[in-house]
Amino acid sequence: MVLVKTSDQVALAAVDPARLARVSATAFSRIVQAWRLGNEAAAQLLDISPRTFARMKSENWSGRLSRDQLMRVSAVTGLYKGLHLFFSDELADRWVTMRNTGPLFDGRTPLEAMIEGGLPTILATRNHIDALRGGV
Repeated sequence: MVLVKTSDQVALAAVDPARLARVSATAFSRIVQAWRLGNEAAAQLLDISPRTFARMKSENWSGRLSRDQLMRVSAVTGLYKGLHLFFSDELADRWVTMRNTGPLFDGRTPLEAMIEGGLPTILATRNHIDALRGGV
């Protein structure tokens, strides 16, 4: 990936979509493994079929991810990092599957809320953790 400075903006000049998808799939797979999510929940979080997610986990996967899916991976990666900065590793990896009475989750697990609410709720969950850390 090459960053090119154009006036006050930084633009991505050369991004290999296949490489970006592979790296994103690997990162997402490692996070859901740490969170101990099954294929069904992981697929729902990324908004793909469980069969597609199972193929993504293989090293030979050569698919593409939509912009929405890339944003989901990015937000989940930031959430994972934020959780590990705020909580112990064990609690950080269990947090998404624990019931939460906060207004964003309303008694559901963060995972359930993120699957139900899609990208906006995934981003809100990441922002919630960043705010707890004092980062917002």
